[in-house]
Amino acid sequence: MSALWQIVLITWSAGVTAFIGAQLARYEGSAESTAKRELIHALVAFGGGALLAAVAFALAPHAMDELSPWRLALSFCMGGVLFCVLDAWLARRGGGFAQFLAMLMDYVPEAISLGAIFSQDRKMGMVLAAFIGLQNFPEGFNAYREMRTGGLRPRRILTVIFVASLLGPLAAVIGYTLLQEREALTAVIMSFASGGILYLIFQDIAPQAVMRRHWTPPLGAVLGFMLGMLGTVMMQ
Repeated sequence: MSALWQIVLITWSAGVTAFIGAQLARYEGSAESTAKRELIHALVAFGGGALLAAVAFALAPHAMDELSPWRLALSFCMGGVLFCVLDAWLARRGGGFAQFLAMLMDYVPEAISLGAIFSQDRKMGMVLAAFIGLQNFPEGFNAYREMRTGGLRPRRILTVIFVASLLGPLAAVIGYTLLQEREALTAVIMSFASGGILYLIFQDIAPQAVMRRHWTPPLGAVLGFMLGMLGTVMMQ
């Protein structure tokens, strides 16, 4: 199997875990209870922690290494501002897409990175794919529940998330074929994604993790961030 097809396969395998998480959210039929609400809030927090780890350990460091201060600041702020505008527009339309958007902002730049580094270090590429897959599972679960609450039909939500899983292989192929020697452009994409993710975490995701008079759900963020730390250590 050629390196390009290996990239497509492992990147899609990492992305389809979001679809699996969404399927679990669809067919999860246990009765509503305090324990279940705590678990759901913890999963939201876990996804937020994993996203924050992606910014702290994968996206922002690469951008900081490659970009001048003004390009770093500009691309980072543009990501935040654009997703502020997009989030406000979606809110006016009554949709709940913050989890889904954050998942894409995480998945696509990391898939680009995977494609760009795979030919140079396949072991690191495989570890990064596993890291992406572990992140995407709770994010797909949370995105399904959020969009379902927003009124979308289950089949449409699953279709959207499945199609989104195909963006990873496309991004990885672009990284592999076009961006291996274009570090600055890759860094701009990562900086832009970092700003967008950070906005979505604090505007939409972190507030959903809080449960009044319950203090354990935010520990999910600790576990999600720990996953990011361990993934970074394993890639070194």
